[in-house]
Amino acid sequence: MKNLLHLNKYLLKYKTLLIIGAIFILISNIFALYPAEFVRHAFDNIQVSLTQNNLNKSIQYTLLKYGGLILLFAIMKGIFMYFMRQTIIVMSRKIEFDLKNEIYEKYQNLDISFYKKNNTGDLMNRITEDVNRVRMYLGPAIMYAINMFFLFTLVISKMFIINVSLTLYVLIPLPILAIAVYFVSKSINKKSEQSQAQLSTLTSVSQETFSAINIIKIFRNEKNSFNRFYEECKKYKNRQLKLVSVEAWFFPLIILLIGISTITTVYIGGLESFQGTISTGNIAEFIIYINMLTWPVASVGWVTSLVQRSEASMQRINEFLETETTVLNYTSKDTKIQGNIEFIDVSFTYPDTGIQALKNVSFKVKENETLGIFGKTGSGKSTIANLITRLYDLDKGKISIGKKDIKELNLFQLRRNIGYVPQDGFLFSGTVSENISFGKNDFTESEVINAAKTAEIIEEINQFPDKYSTLIGERGVQLSGGQRQRLSIARAIFINPSIYIFDDCLSAIDANKEKLILENLKEKIKNNTNIIISHRTTSMQHANHIIVLEDGKIIEEGTHENLLKLCGFYAEMHLKQTNKNT
Repeated sequence: MKNLLHLNKYLLKYKTLLIIGAIFILISNIFALYPAEFVRHAFDNIQVSLTQNNLNKSIQYTLLKYGGLILLFAIMKGIFMYFMRQTIIVMSRKIEFDLKNEIYEKYQNLDISFYKKNNTGDLMNRITEDVNRVRMYLGPAIMYAINMFFLFTLVISKMFIINVSLTLYVLIPLPILAIAVYFVSKSINKKSEQSQAQLSTLTSVSQETFSAINIIKIFRNEKNSFNRFYEECKKYKNRQLKLVSVEAWFFPLIILLIGISTITTVYIGGLESFQGTISTGNIAEFIIYINMLTWPVASVGWVTSLVQRSEASMQRINEFLETETTVLNYTSKDTKIQGNIEFIDVSFTYPDTGIQALKNVSFKVKENETLGIFGKTGSGKSTIANLITRLYDLDKGKISIGKKDIKELNLFQLRRNIGYVPQDGFLFSGTVSENISFGKNDFTESEVINAAKTAEIIEEINQFPDKYSTLIGERGVQLSGGQRQRLSIARAIFINPSIYIFDDCLSAIDANKEKLILENLKEKIKNNTNIIISHRTTSMQHANHIIVLEDGKIIEEGTHENLLKLCGFYAEMHLKQTNKNT
């Protein structure tokens, strides 16, 4: 259970609920204990009444008296069982809430390389299914374990008081049960872990299918997608069935052992009764005690199964919680994000693929000027944006902003001061307004409208049925590629940062719109430090300086006009693109 030790901090946090819940469990078991004693008194009194004259009246009185007490104590037991669940189960729900938030916060703090190594379905499964299994340990498993402890203690103590030898005979099957539970639980743990791993795979397949449903439909690949899901689902079913087959041993074994204890009680109790050491009422009392132990003994298997499953799930959760991010914030002080951006002999290799994206790259972006980064796909353009935003940390060299090493700047302030427009133009499944205003909590409607104007998306928004309140669907599925890119530009403009990075964000926009957006941006970003990344030379024309990348190296640099005069790679690409456009 070492993986469950992480949860101790939450049990301490909610220890009041746990302690009160344990008290309620004890009280409910005390009320559960006495009805067996009432049955013994009723048996003994009726036996005595058989020798008396007023037989019917005496038996009637005895049955009413002890029947009423049994009913009363059953009601009181039920009331405290309700309180028991309202404390311990509520505690488990509160811990579930805290644990989910802890995992989600950890997810957000982990670096990008983590997400490239782990699939989305697995991440989702750990914060949902795995956390739910952990909650079953924190709630039902703990509750029934405490209940089992108190009930065993009270019942067995009572049995020893009545007759020691009879109690010892009755308890003989329990060590056999404990040994069986030990071996079966080991198998449950292993099979539960395998089952959870397969569930993560199944979730990933489902998530990927739904995300790419348009591609699947276009290529008429529904059958293959279904077959893939079917096979993974079949594997999950088989692993679950193997788990169930092991768990199925518990209850027959428990019922058998309880049955042996009951028969032993009747046989040994009968002999003791003939010898006069116990009464027939004691035998009836013992049988009730044995049956009272049936559920606690049966719950040993169930609780063990819950603990083993939660331990396997918590192990998977701990793997993520113990993962260390490689991109750290080294200072909590306020640091100014202004000045020239400078790369000095920067090299970088992606940790997940081993591909070297940059090789000894050096350049400078002057404050309040615009740098253009031009190159083919895979030349290392977006890597520069990733390093400036510190989504990754460089391997070699130095990056500085305002003559200060980028790692010495407050990471959160750095990112808050960067308006980044990624090339995929990712949008969230909310409204148009929510996507534009994503970077700020406090804003006015006019700020949203002005950002939309600059991004040349305002006309389309006004044509939408609900205008700025229009739902755009998951990843902006309701919009065209150009509309998505312009909304992501508006989102960056909205926060009014000191640094802008436009990463090939005009690729899906037609030439006329691109020209208008660039003119709007020229005025908007004239007092900002800007980086425009593109494979289109038309996006580079307003840049103060341009660097041309190929295979992670700078092969040309200068202004747009100077690069055209060089008649090199940039001029060649410009000629091809302008001829194509004409």
